[in-house]
Amino acid sequence: MSQTNYSANPVSSDARAMMMYEANKKSMLISYLLWIFFGGLGGHRFYNGRTGTAVAQLLLSIFGVLLSGAGGIGLLLLLPVAIWVIVDAFLIPGWVRKQNTLLAAQLAS
Repeated sequence: MSQTNYSANPVSSDARAMMMYEANKKSMLISYLLWIFFGGLGGHRFYNGRTGTAVAQLLLSIFGVLLSGAGGIGLLLLLPVAIWVIVDAFLIPGWVRKQNTLLAAQLAS
């Protein structure tokens, strides 16, 4: 039996960087799917690394739903979240581009 020496043909650093980029880049499709299905809960923001504002959206939505039975207080919390989520639809492409550009720069250095 012959043994294969895998270290004889190492992957070039450029190929490795490309593989790391492909494995870690953010997807516009995933961002929009998370926005559609989990927008009010901040799912798209968590995915795009905007954790602080994602937590704010999540908490406002939870408290808005819980307080919606107590008159209009809950709706006062949910209305800004709804507007915020609509605005996010236009911001997502920039976030994804920025994340992917930062990743490429990090892998290039």
